[in-house]
This record gives sequence, structure tokens and C-alpha cells, in this order.
Amino acid sequence: MEHIAKLIRDVPNFPKEGILFKDITPIFSDPEAIYSTRIELTNQILNAGLKSVDCIIGIESRGFLFGVGIAEGLDTKFALARKPGKLPHTKISKTYNLEYGTNTIEMHTDAINPGDNVIIHDDLLATGGTAIAVAELIKELGGNVVGFSFIIELESLEGKKKIQEAIGEDVTVLSLLKY
Repeated sequence: MEHIAKLIRDVPNFPKEGILFKDITPIFSDPEAIYSTRIELTNQILNAGLKSVDCIIGIESRGFLFGVGIAEGLDTKFALARKPGKLPHTKISKTYNLEYGTNTIEMHTDAINPGDNVIIHDDLLATGGTAIAVAELIKELGGNVVGFSFIIELESLEGKKKIQEAIGEDVTVLSLLKY
């Protein structure tokens, strides 16, 4: 984990003034880091006892990068949660608050089946707004959110607490690195 942590780059004032952005893209310049990040994320889910997973939902766009690998490692399917206008088929949407504004997220209505156990994956947990919005879409489609997986958690923003308040205290929220 130390090797991965050293690759995370701080970008001040992005995407707007006052935000310190944690950039994971340097991981992709290091094949060993790509591999170990995927393995660590998958193992963290397995070690948490989340073995009956029917789908990994990756949140646009950095959640796609490791979400597919996690799905492969768990031998399960992968589905997308995307920004408006990016999905071509029948979809549902949810508007939510970010730490620096609002946004909308969409999923195909056939992304999961009713009763599917789902883990939501993204690169970073800040306030939890995006992850909670995706969880609400999954519930609307009849799925069960059994966990969340992140590479980075910004603990001071209390996203984990907000997720557990919104989804339930027993939901598993995992992160490889905490700042």
C-alpha cells in the first residue's frame, strides 16, 4: 500500500478553488501499482466477507478503471453509473449534492436484476453524495447494496458516516487509503 500511496498526487484548487484533489492517474504509469491496486481492492472485499456479490457498479469515470478488474476477480458482472447523456438505452437518474455543487448520475434500467447484491466502486470517497445517489438508483431497480469500495477516503468529510446514515449502519464501506 505504501507504494500506491506514494503515487497519489495532490492537485490544489481542482476542480475549483479551495479543493485539494487526490489524483490516482499516476498509478497507471506503473504496471505493478495497477496490478497491486486491483488485487488489494478485490481482497479487501473478500476479507470483509462480501462473497455473494452479483454486480460491481463503477461510478464514472475513475470507478470504471478498477471496477472491471474487481468484477473479474469476484467472477461477477460489472455495470456503469454515468453522467447524464452518456448511456444509450433506457435509464433512470438521480440528482445529488457534491462538496462543490450538484450533479446527476444515471444507470441503465437493466444494469442489475431485482434482488442482486451490489458493491459500488469509485476512486474516492469525499462527502458520499455520488455513492449515495448510486445506491438510491440500485434500490429503485430492486437491488441490495451490500458494500462500497474506494481507493481513497477523505475522512474529514465524513463520507463513510453519511453513507451509513443514508443506507444503513451495517453496510460495509471499504477504502485502501485514508487521508
